[in-house]
Amino acid sequence: MKFVFAALALAALVGPDLASGRDSGATQGQAHGLASAPAKPWAPAGDLIKTPWAAQVSPESTLPEYPRPRLVRDAWQNLNGLWDYAITPKGAALPAAFDGQILVPFPVESSLSGVQREVGPDNELWYKREFTVPVGAAWREKNVLLHFGAVDWRADVFVNGAPAGSHTGGYTPFSFDITNYVKPDAANTLVVRVWDPTDASDHPVGKQSRKPKGIWYTAVTGIWQTVWLEPVSTNYIKDIQAVSDIDAGTLAVTVTQRSAGIPAREIADWNVRAPVEVELLDNDKVLATARGHAGQAVTLSLKTPILWSPENPKLYDLRARLLSDEKNADEARSYAAFRQISMQRDAAGIMRMQLNGKNYFHFGPLDQGWWPDGLYTAPTDEALRFDIIKTKELGFNMIRKHVKVEPQRWYYHCDREGILVWQDMPSTHSYGLGAKWGRNELDGGTDTLRTPLSKDNFYKEWGEIMDLCQGHPSVVVWVPFNEAWGQFDTDKVVQWTKQRDPSRLVNPASGGNLRMYKDAVGVLRPCADMVDFHHYPEPKLFKGDADRVLVLGEYGGLALPLPDHLWQRDGKNWGYGKVKFTGRDDLTAKHVEYANMLKGLVKDGFSAAVYTQTTDVEIEANGFYTYDRKVLKFDPAAARAANLEVIGTLPAE
Repeated sequence: MKFVFAALALAALVGPDLASGRDSGATQGQAHGLASAPAKPWAPAGDLIKTPWAAQVSPESTLPEYPRPRLVRDAWQNLNGLWDYAITPKGAALPAAFDGQILVPFPVESSLSGVQREVGPDNELWYKREFTVPVGAAWREKNVLLHFGAVDWRADVFVNGAPAGSHTGGYTPFSFDITNYVKPDAANTLVVRVWDPTDASDHPVGKQSRKPKGIWYTAVTGIWQTVWLEPVSTNYIKDIQAVSDIDAGTLAVTVTQRSAGIPAREIADWNVRAPVEVELLDNDKVLATARGHAGQAVTLSLKTPILWSPENPKLYDLRARLLSDEKNADEARSYAAFRQISMQRDAAGIMRMQLNGKNYFHFGPLDQGWWPDGLYTAPTDEALRFDIIKTKELGFNMIRKHVKVEPQRWYYHCDREGILVWQDMPSTHSYGLGAKWGRNELDGGTDTLRTPLSKDNFYKEWGEIMDLCQGHPSVVVWVPFNEAWGQFDTDKVVQWTKQRDPSRLVNPASGGNLRMYKDAVGVLRPCADMVDFHHYPEPKLFKGDADRVLVLGEYGGLALPLPDHLWQRDGKNWGYGKVKFTGRDDLTAKHVEYANMLKGLVKDGFSAAVYTQTTDVEIEANGFYTYDRKVLKFDPAAARAANLEVIGTLPAE
């Protein structure tokens, strides 16, 4: 009866053919009454700058890599490529004809989508494609999951006319069991409807804007990460999380499971009872084995584990099995690392961050994660890895991922290459609602007035982002707020974050309202683990809090516009500071000058610093690299030497 009501409601919304799933007998391009505009050869849209990898993008091979390296099964089907698309007024029925084709998973506003059109809050974006479920042994008698890496912001998914599910949130993966909706050995129709109000809302959007300028960039709408199918058993492994204890030489591994077609809340009791077996491996050699139950941590022990660090990013393999009557119900591969992030006072009484029990200065760029050709989406996996590799080559050991979340493969590359990650929560644009920024002062300013719905959206999406990143050893710091943008209930958000993941440090508001709070008996307490100041362009030390780590969350931003590599060509490109640079030499000299200033401030109390930024972005010309990644604007040897000297200023002991 529930399905009948759902189908009737869908029929009223999108038309009877799609809602009922009737096959009208039309050709594939017109299945279920869905007509498409005549197909045109795909090509990047527009004439703006491109990265070198844009030439490698094609509909036949669009981001073909396995999208979930931290939970691997062999069988899967990539659904990236050309889909039909249409833009219609919000609330309109499924269009009778589509506007053309779009290259998924590039956002519709991007060049590599082949479309480069705005959508906006008054419209909806529709996608459609046909797919066939493979018939091989790996898929036979299995349930079929439909995965989306990320869709911004609300996605409603229909398979052969039936509503398969909906999801809100623009940054995290989600999936639906579509087994009951697909037809074996036949073409199936997949339709996705997307609505994204961007900054006409108070849900998380990061740097996106409907009117990009200054530090705000082009809006991103719709599918922007890989779409894929996966066969699973009725009972299957949903996730594998590992937390290390380097002092004990143990790894606590929790395997969670799902039963296809059954809501998670209805299998909670069974989840605890399901037996699991976990193996720790190194170069295919089994080092430890443990048995337990799904939903509960099992402990793997290793006498002398090699510790993960940027200097030696050692990863161990994991193999997990979900058992039924001592037989494998499911098996998946993952990986883990032994590493510890903590804080401790040094000999001078200054609170310092520590990696694996030793003082460790975090130094790296603010990384926006934007691309001139793909916007939120890197054109290739090689491009995605490029920024990480070049950051390390410049002598940095950390990246602050700024108000954006990346595909899972980005965090995988950080794990493998060895770089620390500070993960920001994408900010809202509601910071003007009652907010007053107490810039660079302790306990100053007034937080944002947030609606109950916006708070719910925040916690939902922040929790999903934490779940996405939690299994990656490279991620060491959570940053819920940036510069008071939508900042609210800071102490409550921090406590919620710490409770959800006590194994990492929390930077409560990078450059924002640096809160203290009163405990149950009225004593003023520090909020979270850090006090984070922003100052442009030169580094500057402010009075901190003796009980928290003091960090410089942003500085620098020195601009050198290079005419043949600019997104915006009207001469309004900008950076921080009044100095005009003529080329690589004087730009590098200023960076080295600031690095030398920073070395003195490290001794006085700074335990981390973030330079703005990895690349130019749209109108901003303050990157190490140009926006198209074709030119490094700094002398690499001089920049690397200066950066390594900053890191080495803080003794390990």
